[in-house]
Amino acid sequence: MSEHLKLAVLIGSTREQRYGGKVGHWFAREARETGQFDVSVIDIAEIELPPLHPTEPTPATSALMRQLADADAFVVVTPEYNHSYPAHLKHAIDQANEEWHAKAVGFVSYGGVSGGLRAVEHLRQVFAELHAVTVRDAVSFHAVWEHFSGDAGPLNPDRSSGAAKTMLHQLKWWATALKEARSRFAYTVS
Repeated sequence: MSEHLKLAVLIGSTREQRYGGKVGHWFAREARETGQFDVSVIDIAEIELPPLHPTEPTPATSALMRQLADADAFVVVTPEYNHSYPAHLKHAIDQANEEWHAKAVGFVSYGGVSGGLRAVEHLRQVFAELHAVTVRDAVSFHAVWEHFSGDAGPLNPDRSSGAAKTMLHQLKWWATALKEARSRFAYTVS
């Protein structure tokens, strides 16, 4: 499979003055620079999700589900709030189900002393239930405010880019294997 994989980068914070946009767009650039992914960015702060889970999808949820269905792999960019991930991120994830099945998921996290790693550990459980495969290595920014200045990327780009390349390599491997498997036979949940 020589074609590019479709990678959706999901920015999971909706707070004002968040670092999610900076971190997410930096990571999307890193993924594009590998030349192995067609990258799209899904920013949940820009999606008008309904406050309740409707029985029929709204235009916004339908659009989100199409974007997720189109992707071969995902990277979730998440902060850590109160030892876990944001409620808006979970709400967005829960708008879909089959769209996540048999696809690879990586994580970029940020926060204070833990760098968002506790949020990632909780998200791994969510994606296991959604029949997605999470890659082992993640990118994490501890004390994120010390890593980003203005709209520029990380202040220590070599270390950050190295972690991104490691995770993207694993993500490509799993996404390729799962895409090939999905093309050979349907993934079903009994």
